[in-house]
Amino acid sequence: MSDRVTIDVQDGIADVRLNRPDKMNALDGAMFAAIVEAGDRLAADPSVRVVVLSGEGRGFCAGLDVGAFMGGDADGGAFSVLGGRDEGRIANVAQQVAYTWTELPVPVIAAVHGVALGGGIQIALGADLRIVAPDAKLSVLEVRWGLFPDMTGLQSLPRLVGLDVAKELAFTGRMVSGTEAVALGLATRVADDPRAAAFELAAEIAGKNPAAIRHAKALLNASGTRPLAEAFLDETRRMVEVIGSPNQIEAVTAYLEQRPPVFADPA
Repeated sequence: MSDRVTIDVQDGIADVRLNRPDKMNALDGAMFAAIVEAGDRLAADPSVRVVVLSGEGRGFCAGLDVGAFMGGDADGGAFSVLGGRDEGRIANVAQQVAYTWTELPVPVIAAVHGVALGGGIQIALGADLRIVAPDAKLSVLEVRWGLFPDMTGLQSLPRLVGLDVAKELAFTGRMVSGTEAVALGLATRVADDPRAAAFELAAEIAGKNPAAIRHAKALLNASGTRPLAEAFLDETRRMVEVIGSPNQIEAVTAYLEQRPPVFADPA
């Protein structure tokens, strides 16, 4: 796997780091490919219960590498990824870079410090939760370059901040601090050390029944996207699968015995 993204899994928590600190983790063709590969690897690992996604160096992700956009990328330019979709995917490669975190069956917590600009903020929006530094700088920046967000951000933004605020952010590209991001609904909460706070939260989630967490994420992601009758049936089907299972019984037993639960990973 490319060293553009590093993965370390301990105690069910995957520590995933964008690893191009000399470029503030800017996105070029190699970074696009490495992030998609990382998502595929995590999806195939049943021991992963939570993902913490962060960036090495001075920021989370500065967005598109302008040199790659201008065609200087040795692999043919970053925008070659906009063309097709791999079989079985609904997203092109650039979209998958953000959507892979939504698509993972387990919770993803983005720890954002420094900047999350353009493609960078869209990657963070693909996560389930975002913990940001108060002084972080976030922007849907594409309009500066005469473009619009095309890495799934325009689909996720309205669900988080409402349609009018999503339009304002996309139309202006204005910079938002971490503190304002939380006020708008763009981020979950602030922390002086977002990565440490993300790992603390990840440890709490990793200590819950992994099947219950996976089903909850799937149901929440689908909320508002289908008829209620279909949603209710899916909720019932999933509960029948979980209730009475060994992990669910272990959750109850551990609580009554006042001890940490010991859960089996999904098959």
